[in-house]
Amino acid sequence: MNAPDLADLLTRVGPVLVFFVAITIVAEIADAAGVFDVAGHWAAKAGRHRTIVLWLLFVALAVGCTIVLSIDTTAVLLTPVGLAVANQLDISPVPFALSTLWLANTASLLLPVSNLTNLLALHHFDRLGVGHSGYIHAAALPAVGAVVGTLVVLYLLHRKELRGRYVPEAPPEPHDLFMLRGSAAVCVVVGPLFAVGLNPAIVATAAALVLLALVWWRNRALIGRLAVPWRMALGFAVLFVLVDTALRNGLQDILTRVAGTGTGPDSLARLAALGAAAANTVNNLPAYLALESVAQTSPERLLALLVGVNVAPLVTPWASLATLLWAHRCRTAGVSIPSRSLAAQGLLCAVVATPLALLPLLV
Repeated sequence: MNAPDLADLLTRVGPVLVFFVAITIVAEIADAAGVFDVAGHWAAKAGRHRTIVLWLLFVALAVGCTIVLSIDTTAVLLTPVGLAVANQLDISPVPFALSTLWLANTASLLLPVSNLTNLLALHHFDRLGVGHSGYIHAAALPAVGAVVGTLVVLYLLHRKELRGRYVPEAPPEPHDLFMLRGSAAVCVVVGPLFAVGLNPAIVATAAALVLLALVWWRNRALIGRLAVPWRMALGFAVLFVLVDTALRNGLQDILTRVAGTGTGPDSLARLAALGAAAANTVNNLPAYLALESVAQTSPERLLALLVGVNVAPLVTPWASLATLLWAHRCRTAGVSIPSRSLAAQGLLCAVVATPLALLPLLV
């Protein structure tokens, strides 16, 4: 790779990595301040002792968290909240665990910031004249279809566990109210700022700096405990270079023959299915990076690819980073779901949610 090619790659990838690091800092501080803990216990109180209502409120929290704070935030930070609330209320944690896992993936279509794949695709949506608002408009119905499909499968598989009532209303842990309210305010504000099209990297960086200043004022020791994903960002950077090099050395020609080039229903379904299969085989990020080269010719093809790599990676444990992070959180909380059962249920959810998300692009 020569210098101009590397500079072009850095121009496209740099803001994505800056956003990734900054939004992780925002999520980590919000979690430490108690935002997710309080939100989870608010859902328990608002559920009025009905398990199904509590689950629906938790689902709404998971969808909102995924859309605004990204897929990995839901997997890492909301999973332990759902499991803890379920344990305190003596109800099955499985529907709550699967809700965070599946919705972290399937609810990540609506905003560019919801998934790193979306942010990478935004560059091409801008180049094709669609832009940020056009992306949201095009992704709205697929996003709804993906979430609805996920909820239908979750309910049908776990409706028995979601019946009945719970008695206690466990209070959240005590928190610094100033930090809690400040962090919650930042989380609420960044959502509309992302939605109106402001640069995601700039918004996330500004939010991170505000919260870091708040932490420096109220609890400086917390800064040293923040899990900033520097190594992961570096790994992503290396991955981008490796995939780009492979594409320049014959991989793109192979993918073009396999994925086709059209924008008709058959071609879009073929591209989405290829993205889904690749994501479950090698992980959704390298799958997107490789197939982006044959999808960037039209907004329809890009969105079909995003449906495949965002909604469908629910079968294998390595299909998305969110799945790996989620599994670690579940093990830490002592919750175990057998691998075969997880794969079978994930496959069913992918088979239902992916076509529902793709349908608006085919009609």
